[in-house]
Amino acid sequence: MQPQGKDGPAPGKGFDSAAMGALAHLYRGELYRSKIWRTRLDATTNWAVATTGIAISVSFSGADVSGLPLVLIGLLVAGFLLIEGRRYRYFDIWRSRVRLLETRLYCPILRCEPIDFSDGWNETLASDYGRLRFHITMTEAVGRRLRRNYLWIFLVLGVAYVAKLSIHPDTVQSSSEFWQRAQIGPLPGQVVLGVLVLGELALIALAVWTSRKREAAGGVDFLPGSDPARTRAREE
Repeated sequence: MQPQGKDGPAPGKGFDSAAMGALAHLYRGELYRSKIWRTRLDATTNWAVATTGIAISVSFSGADVSGLPLVLIGLLVAGFLLIEGRRYRYFDIWRSRVRLLETRLYCPILRCEPIDFSDGWNETLASDYGRLRFHITMTEAVGRRLRRNYLWIFLVLGVAYVAKLSIHPDTVQSSSEFWQRAQIGPLPGQVVLGVLVLGELALIALAVWTSRKREAAGGVDFLPGSDPARTRAREE
């Protein structure tokens, strides 16, 4: 949610005491909303981590146990990713509003400066309250959660699946034996592994592609001498 540059009150006019009190309560409410949706994001990630751990434990519990649970849990984790992407879009609404109030209202107050309305931030915020809308696309939201958590979960599942095929029921002796173990029903092992590899590459490509999309407001600015990669991680 970026200010649209509409004309607002004249710079320095500010709000009266009643309006400032209302805005303070508004800020607290938006901060609470942001906290609640942040908790919901963490809950979905916890589900993905827990189910991944269970799948790995079950698959490696015995030499004769199939590695299929790792594939099925991968599909379940993909579902969790979509759910979390949707939740992140809602979280970004409240986060963007909080950040806008912090930068445009509270920063000038802390600096003992007049509140500047020249970029129309107040009109932008009022419009956002008048018509609730998402600030980022589902693609960007999914990409952000991939970079933050889920890409690593999928990589762990992929490595665990290959390791399972390689060592159980005993160490694989040839490539033909490996492909035979990877077979799922009528699907040849080459097809199964090919689909899994393509899926992993597609997720990596999505994470990289969406890293250049910065539609959400409130990003962390780069400081001299800072690590841009770590800064982007904190932003998400």
